[in-house]
Amino acid sequence: MRSAWALVLAAPLLGAQASTIKKRFSTLDVWRNGDYERDIVDQLADETFPKIAEWVEKTGSKCTLENAVQRKEWADLTIDERKDYIQAVQCLMKLPPKAQEQVPGVLNRYDDFVATHVTGIPVLHAPTNLFASHRYYIWAYEQALRDECGYKGYQPYMNYQRHQDPITSPLFNGNATSMGGNGAPATYGGVVMPYPRPYNVIPAAGGGGCVTEGPFADMVVSLGPLGTVLNDLPRNPRADGLGSNPRCLRRDLNKFSAAGADANHSYSLVMDYPDVDSFYNRYLGQPYLRGDEFPWGLHSGGHYITGGDPGGDFYASPGDPTFWMHHAALDRLWWLWQMQDPENRLQAIPGISFSRMTNADAQKTVVDLKWTAGPRTLGELNDQMGSEPFCYIYV
Repeated sequence: MRSAWALVLAAPLLGAQASTIKKRFSTLDVWRNGDYERDIVDQLADETFPKIAEWVEKTGSKCTLENAVQRKEWADLTIDERKDYIQAVQCLMKLPPKAQEQVPGVLNRYDDFVATHVTGIPVLHAPTNLFASHRYYIWAYEQALRDECGYKGYQPYMNYQRHQDPITSPLFNGNATSMGGNGAPATYGGVVMPYPRPYNVIPAAGGGGCVTEGPFADMVVSLGPLGTVLNDLPRNPRADGLGSNPRCLRRDLNKFSAAGADANHSYSLVMDYPDVDSFYNRYLGQPYLRGDEFPWGLHSGGHYITGGDPGGDFYASPGDPTFWMHHAALDRLWWLWQMQDPENRLQAIPGISFSRMTNADAQKTVVDLKWTAGPRTLGELNDQMGSEPFCYIYV
């Protein structure tokens, strides 16, 4: 099926090492997994911290590199930190929902967040809103993990380069401290993409069936399907996908998709697209780049690393609990892009040139996440170190 995305300080792990990031104004000590070299995006992030420190000092923000909370890459979490995160996600899946009156198919509090995405596509995926609304969405999920389930950490992200062979990566290898494994073998034709042959399909990678290993092997998916890449799913009793449709979590862990989100693609997104509209287009994989064997764009490339159901469903994709790592990774790349030139990029909003709004008007656009978080304006959501509501960094 065609891709809708393409269209629109605890004890370290074994082998981990303490990495000190030195900057003009501060020093951050961060535990990092010594099994992974610092790739070009990691190095760019380290080089960007001095710019961030200077910007924070210039603006007088109460949020600084020293007091901002730290979001870490999954492989940089200790084993105990991974367990704590998994338990918090499972906790949300056991809490009662808040959206049941509006969305009868929600089974638990986790489903509330899926319902927010399914019903909120026009807001969450409007060109002007895409980056900031998902920043807010991830933050709201992080707050629920902490406030409702006692999680002491913060939302981890995935560095795509570390998970180029997803089946063997610590995020997807199916052990007790992963986010679950691959799906059983199933037959489907891959993901159709809007590019010339032979790049018009992300090939299937041998999975696609129910996940049978790891902490989410028994997870029950309820909402959807609506925009899935699989053809053998039970239909939802409601046309809008908001009825209860219990089924297993399915995945096709896909190295072909991951290749479109590797360090080279990620670095290019940040450094080769200086205006916000070109950054937005490349983020979505448009237009086709001649000579690129994996031209999916970071957004689609990251989503179809898991694919399956609901991970491969444009509407219900947050139903796969790795959605949040993927979108945190995208948020990190947007942040790095912003901080290369914060004076001009921090409040830059894509799509203004194609609308009748001015940038000032767009800043007043309201994003309301309903039963997961209240209304905020884009102007409030563009700056992840703006003190209110955000004060976090990626390390």
